[in-house]
Amino acid sequence: MTQEFPNWHDRPETREQARPGSQVLDGDSFVRLADQFISLANQRSKKVVPTELQLAMLFAAARYGAHVGKNVLELDEQEKFIDHMTKQYQDMLRTHMADPTV
Repeated sequence: MTQEFPNWHDRPETREQARPGSQVLDGDSFVRLADQFISLANQRSKKVVPTELQLAMLFAAARYGAHVGKNVLELDEQEKFIDHMTKQYQDMLRTHMADPTV
């Protein structure tokens, strides 16, 4: 069986637009949740060099991603998941690098 993985931007924009009973975060909630991690990073950057902090955050994201892939999704083909998640990160990073407000 081939597993389909969601793209980070494929979500309803607001809670009102979400399907009833959907567990997918709407765009507003997704950004608010991400902002909580960014806020923690900004707080920690007072004592940790931002380049080291970024690597720690990437490590944590990879570790949690491995947990989701192995224990939540129970993947048979890990490389497809790794490839998908790598492409998701590249897309997110390119989006933010092009954002003049960052």
